[in-house]
This record gives sequence, C-alpha cells and structure tokens, in this order.
Amino acid sequence: MTISLPERVSQSAFDGSRLRVVMLVDLHEGTQHQFLEAYERIRDHVAATPGHLSDQLCQSFENPSQWLITSEWANAPQFLEWVNSEAHIEQIRPLSACIRTTSSLRFNVLRETGRKVTGGSVQAAPRLGDDLVRHALTFTVKAGAEERVAKILADYAAPAARVDDSTRLCRTTLFMHGNRVVRTVEVKGDLTKALRHVARQPEVRAVEEAINPYLEQDRDLDDPESARMFFTRAALPAVHHVAAHAPAAPAGPGKADRHALYYRAKPGQGTALARFLAQQAEAAADATGSPVLSSTVFQRDDIVVRLIDVRGPLDADPVAALGIEGTRKAAVLDRLLDSTAYEPPATAQQPAQLLARTGMRLVTDRHATQDA
Repeated sequence: MTISLPERVSQSAFDGSRLRVVMLVDLHEGTQHQFLEAYERIRDHVAATPGHLSDQLCQSFENPSQWLITSEWANAPQFLEWVNSEAHIEQIRPLSACIRTTSSLRFNVLRETGRKVTGGSVQAAPRLGDDLVRHALTFTVKAGAEERVAKILADYAAPAARVDDSTRLCRTTLFMHGNRVVRTVEVKGDLTKALRHVARQPEVRAVEEAINPYLEQDRDLDDPESARMFFTRAALPAVHHVAAHAPAAPAGPGKADRHALYYRAKPGQGTALARFLAQQAEAAADATGSPVLSSTVFQRDDIVVRLIDVRGPLDADPVAALGIEGTRKAAVLDRLLDSTAYEPPATAQQPAQLLARTGMRLVTDRHATQDA
C-alpha cells in the first residue's frame, strides 16, 4: 500500500511575481483634506521607487473617514526594501498623524484579466499554507543590560491567546543575540488584529514599560506616534517559510526543538542572503533525513534571522542547521555574510564555529493552549 504524504508547506517572497498591497485606513475625524494633501506631496517620490508599478487612493462613498490605498510592485523584495527603509518612515509621518487605525494586506498576483502590466510576472501556482501567519520584531538594548532584559522578557505572564472567533495567538518565541532581541509570533487569522490585541494586554504593557529604560532607541508608549515609529522600525517580516512533509512536533524529548540563527549580512546583501537561505531551505525540505523540519527566514535590511525546528541536537549537523548543504554553498554564504559582526569572527568554512556564533539564546517559548 502506498502512503501519500501531504504537500509540503512553502511560502516565499522570492518567486518573482508581482505584489499587490492593499491598505485600509480609518482617519481621525476632520483630517480628510490633510491626509489627501500629505498623499499628494509624497506620491511622486513613491512612484520613483524601484519596483513600483502603480497605486490608487480611494475614499469610501459610504464613510468618508475610510480610505483605501492600493499599490502594485514588480516583486515583493523591492517593496519590502522600500517599506522597511528610513526614507519610507519619514515619508509616511504626515500621513500617520491623520490615521486612527490601519490594516495592510499583501498579495502576489496569481491570475489577471483585461490588462497588460509591464514589470514582474504572475505567480505560477497556488501555494499551500498551514493556516499560520508569521512575523517578528527586533530591537537592541543598551550594552550591559542584556541579563536584566532577558529576565524581564522571560518572566512575563502570557496574554490571552484568543482574540476573537477567527484570530488567535498560537506561539510566541523570544531570542537574544548579544544585545539584539528577536520576538517571533505565529498567529492564526488576522496578524494586525492579533498584534493590537497583545499590545493592549496589561501584562504585556507592563513588560514593555519595564524594558523601556534599557532600549537603545527611545520610545514613549503613551505617544501613539512614538510607539508607531518604534514598532515600524522593529518589524522583521517573514520572507520565506518551508516545512517538510511531516509536520514539526512540539518541543519535547525526542521531538523537534526551536532555534534561531542570526545572520548579519554584508552591507547591501541582506536580500541576497535571505534569498540564498530560502533556496537552501527549499532544497533541504525535499531531501530525506534532514534534521531541519521547518525553516522561516525573516529579513530587514542587512539583518537576517532564520527560525528552524530541528529534530535532535542543533550542533549534530551544523551544515544542515546553517543551510549550506551542497557544493560551494559555504563559499556563497561567506560572500554574503559579514563575518566581522561576530566575536570572534567565524566563516562558513568552519560550520561548527559559525553555528556557535550565529546561534541565538532562547529566552522564552510560549505555546497557546487549545482552549485559551
């Protein structure tokens, strides 16, 4: 009897297909003219951004406070490079002052009818997901405050997992590498809604206030603009996820354990490094016997973090853990990686040492209960 394995999960920003971004905005009352003027001032700058194809600004005829901004991009990496840049943050400041709430969705174009667009391609086939949305935040704390911050982050009470009937927080994992903190989340349903839900919880607010004095970037959580700018800069989007045919089991004896690796790219090589790791993860998912059961790559500028679920000890197979299996893959990683960012420096030619340098310290890993 032949056993049919389920299709493996694979989600990626690197397939070259065009991206449609949809942003629904609810404005403060009386700011409609101010919002339109701010949009008019920046739209030519946005249009000149590499990869930008078109955009539309729409206003609801039923509720004048509701606006919709749609834009199309040649591919996801070019959009992410722009949306994560300091130039974008400065461009949207005048718009942000008018916004009460906003929700952003991003879609690759799969099929289209009735028009021809120059730039990019359409997604070849539907992807298979696992009903989870993945996201991460990253920020740095002051030198010497690492242990105090780690204790604060490890001791907090987990917020309620249930947001509403369609959205729930499934897993939150915190890592540190030196003074850099990375918080990864897995959400079923609406990511924006889940993040807002978490931010409103008293126990989470208490933790955020407790670490405030130790942050390298100042923020005032009582000032909506300050908080928005901080979390905009901290966003570390997932650009690729792949899981092997067999789903990764929860952590425990003999099961998969979660790890994170911090790859510091050479200046300007962050996207190339993330793409390389994505390609390696896809190949590993098709191989039999790989200890890596799933891989998620997060990237912002030259910061790349790879979250992996591994069966067995992480250091049992450093080559697989680092994603450098195959001829000359270590040399490719060395061309993209800033080895001087680690102390002491390490290269992929010495995988065990590099794994030790890139490995992040697990601070806490919280699973939501099914009835939460």
